[in-house]
Amino acid sequence: MMSLDSITLYLVATMVAALLGAMMVFFGRQENSPALKWWGTAYLLGAASVALWTAAGDKLGPHLYLALNAVGFVACGMVWNAARVFHGRKPNWPGLLIGALAWVAAVSLLDPAASMLRMIVGAAIVSVYAALTASELWVERRKSLQRRWPAFVVPVMHGCVLMLPILLGSFLRPHDAGFSSSIWVTVFAVELILYAVGTVFVIFMLVSERTVTAHRTAASTDPLTGMLNRRGFSEACGRVIEREAKAGRPVTVMIFDIDHFKSINDRFGHPAGDEMLKLFSTVVISNLRISDLSGRIGGEEFAALLPCSLEEGVLVAERVREAFETSGVVVDEGPVDTTVSIGVAGGPAGTELEVLLASADTALYQAKRGGRNRVEAAEELPLSLENWRRQSAARTGAQQARPATA
Repeated sequence: MMSLDSITLYLVATMVAALLGAMMVFFGRQENSPALKWWGTAYLLGAASVALWTAAGDKLGPHLYLALNAVGFVACGMVWNAARVFHGRKPNWPGLLIGALAWVAAVSLLDPAASMLRMIVGAAIVSVYAALTASELWVERRKSLQRRWPAFVVPVMHGCVLMLPILLGSFLRPHDAGFSSSIWVTVFAVELILYAVGTVFVIFMLVSERTVTAHRTAASTDPLTGMLNRRGFSEACGRVIEREAKAGRPVTVMIFDIDHFKSINDRFGHPAGDEMLKLFSTVVISNLRISDLSGRIGGEEFAALLPCSLEEGVLVAERVREAFETSGVVVDEGPVDTTVSIGVAGGPAGTELEVLLASADTALYQAKRGGRNRVEAAEELPLSLENWRRQSAARTGAQQARPATA
């Protein structure tokens, strides 16, 4: 009866694994996800090998039996490689096959009557693959550790269950062979079902997390330049300002406005204007540090936040201005002027981003009024955002009225 129950459990486990594998292959094709295809194929291979071994193990010849088990170990290697592919790494082809080769070598060298020892060797190989899978997922935990812990725990528990015969081997006497074989076969069958379901849950949790992250990134990224958009820039700056405030360090904000950008669009067309925006974004990124933030906050307006003093920020702004001016853009009609006006504002630790942007915008206005292609530093922060908005609206009205009176 125990043998029949074990066989039933294994057949149920293989059907569950096959169903889950087919589902992952289907979604892998739908979403064009190589990792899901790897995981799904591994499940299908493993389910097929276990099903054939369970249903016709006694009727198989020694060579076919050995090959069938080797396929199962290849499936374990594919699960590990699927975790590598999911995180953008190349498949480890030698590692994919080494488990199967180790099994073939062990079976060839061991006494054919040592069935329990062969089972322990096989469990050890699967445990190694489970540990490799867990380590692959652990290395990629990054900021989402609180959500990634099931991805680490599930394969570790799988490996521990399979290693139990080795850990308890010294307590199992030779006359307990029937007991040990029946107990472990049943335990493995139940654990296989739980592991199959648990692993798929983890896989889809990771895929869902990546999809959400991709959508969040797209919502905060400017599609033309690849820089942060206004929303993404504001959110990222808020985190940096909070971090620097705790350390008591100042921050500096600068606003860039490409000079005469509308005339570039009018003279050379919008594609040329887009190329100009891409060029400037490259200039900004290449002249800032990794710790600095930058983004496109408007049409031809860009902004940056640097965890440094105002004096250092002015030097960086001047470096950006010179690099853009000497970029040497030439079109069919001739060279194109590439100049930018920059307003820079700094504040003590904890100064709000909106206050810094308001002050930098005032300095930018002064740079444009002073002849463009220059860097202006704000002398002081605005007393209030409301006053700054009124002053900005007055300046805008004056600019709009000037052509009408000319």
